[in-house]
Amino acid sequence: MDDVDAVQAQIARNMLTSGDWVTARLDGVIYLEKSPLHYWINAAFYELLGVSDWAARVPYALSSVALALLTTAFGIWAFGKNAGFYAGLCIATCAGLFLFTRILIPDVMLTFTIALAMWAFLRALDPQETHPRLWAMTLAVSLGLGLLLKSLVAIVFPVFTALIYLAVTRQLFVRQTWKRLHPISGTLIVLLVAAPWHVLATLRNPPYFSFSLHSGPGEYHGFLWFFFMNEQFLRFLNLRYPRDYNTVPRLYFWLFHLIWLFPWSVYIPAIFKLSFKPVDRAGQTRLLALCWIGFLLIFFTFSTTQEYYSMPCYPAFALLIGCAMATGGKWIRIGTRVLCALVICSAVAGISILIAVWHVPTPADISVALSHNPQVYTLSLGHMEDLTLRSFAYLRRPLALAVVAFLIGAVGNLWWKGQRAFLATAFMMVVFFHAARLAMVSFDPFLSTRPLAEVILRAPPGRLISSYPYYQFSSVWFYTNRGPLIWNGRYNNLEYGSFAPGAADIFIDDARMQTLWRGADRYYLVAEDGQLPRISTVLGEQLNPVAHSGGKIVLTNHPLPDKAAFSISQ
Repeated sequence: MDDVDAVQAQIARNMLTSGDWVTARLDGVIYLEKSPLHYWINAAFYELLGVSDWAARVPYALSSVALALLTTAFGIWAFGKNAGFYAGLCIATCAGLFLFTRILIPDVMLTFTIALAMWAFLRALDPQETHPRLWAMTLAVSLGLGLLLKSLVAIVFPVFTALIYLAVTRQLFVRQTWKRLHPISGTLIVLLVAAPWHVLATLRNPPYFSFSLHSGPGEYHGFLWFFFMNEQFLRFLNLRYPRDYNTVPRLYFWLFHLIWLFPWSVYIPAIFKLSFKPVDRAGQTRLLALCWIGFLLIFFTFSTTQEYYSMPCYPAFALLIGCAMATGGKWIRIGTRVLCALVICSAVAGISILIAVWHVPTPADISVALSHNPQVYTLSLGHMEDLTLRSFAYLRRPLALAVVAFLIGAVGNLWWKGQRAFLATAFMMVVFFHAARLAMVSFDPFLSTRPLAEVILRAPPGRLISSYPYYQFSSVWFYTNRGPLIWNGRYNNLEYGSFAPGAADIFIDDARMQTLWRGADRYYLVAEDGQLPRISTVLGEQLNPVAHSGGKIVLTNHPLPDKAAFSISQ
């Protein structure tokens, strides 16, 4: 668990233990940023499997499988068995879906609801469909569930995609179109699914109405204003406060799809040879997928962007790529050759790095070999910039397995063509994903503070204090299930809720910190190594180290009876 993971997992646990399923809370402070459905799902799995990091990840793994199956079924319905199978293969083994489902964010669930809504939209319009009303209801339920997962974008993306498609196909002002889509009853279904939580959250977190267009420190305008005005409108304009996020440059946001859809992105040029005329079911689906991708990417061109924001268009890309793979042709053959060359180069690079670091010593954990670039940590993959050549010495086993994966892909694409080559590529990605998982284990001491939490659980009871805002050491709070006091950290995600009436008094300044630290009660301070000079200046010499891992340290204000009993197991 890293910062985002542990925060989302802890919110779900707090809902389960408190019985308050309306207002999310962290450390006694209301947390109004996100819609609640993924918290409810996580809490349900906690109830079923017990509270653990593993149980927290199960819903996202199952959602990924469900998304792959849905994309396959959509592709089979539109293009036939081969194209549907290839579409499912694309989304199941593309790099982006793997990367962005390692984080406990609801985007894979949102992607599922949007893909289902798009399929239901086409099926409701299909004159050969025997149950158009059922599919219109499915469309409405998908939109309602999407609202409870990611708020307004869950409506904006599918609705505007559908409107563009209807305009292009000259069905926008045709009475039969709306008769089959049932927009009035559909709107009622959406409201029935999503409105109760929004109403309850508004009533429980007043004031009810605020029309301010300003967002700044110390201001509290209730749930409705924060959730819609600050999180939706002002965030779109990059004016949201607190600004605890970063944005990917627009050109990179577009080009990164070559990475997120890898290895299947090599077949994107073949898409342009397909027909997008809506003369049959296949043409209609291809045109809808084009509208789907185009609207979403253009939307984020004018907004703030994170790497994973475009995940909802992955199924559309997969459908088009799968269709192109089933069609075959010159550009598919060229794509296979390009992929073969890329994986051969990757294998050579991996072998070269292995040779260079084979005898490099690996004292302590990987954190000592990484560079530090905090200016990019608000991006989802910001820690990738921390990698150094020396750090690969800690990754020899996963790097060797990655080389094996690339060799499998190279051999498969050299010897085989068509479906066999595609299956070899998919198998390559399965092996590569396992290598990536092993690498994440090596990164655990750096990205996660779980080892420190385990020491604290064995140590004598005491109150926890964070030297940073909640997110920085959120693994400690999750694994210990103890909320900390936060020393000089009243900013970022908990700042807004901290000004709500009745918010927990968890934020302390230097003066209060000194008083607590010099008192009779035991406290544990979690900090980064780089903070030690300042901590010593404020607290003096009354610092007793408890544990150290990943460039982070735990200190206590009173000596431990047997310090060796609480050290981190190597």
